[in-house]
Amino acid sequence: MANDETQHLVSMANDIAANLASYADSAARTTGHIKLFWTPRMRAMLFKYASAGGVGLSEITQQAVRFLQDDDKLQDDAAE
Repeated sequence: MANDETQHLVSMANDIAANLASYADSAARTTGHIKLFWTPRMRAMLFKYASAGGVGLSEITQQAVRFLQDDDKLQDDAAE
């Protein structure tokens, strides 16, 4: 079970996704918002939660997490 802080982050991510759901590129917009406004620690907590099953993450949020993780991998590869 996730702690209160993680649950709050899940709720925030889902709220962001819900607010952007009317856009065709809602997952990309959610990704952009999280990249711009969330700290690396917050993103890491969301990644950990998603990798443990991500119960309660909306479909848009799940896709945004995948986009974020792919982007992080590209940045890591570019740094090498």
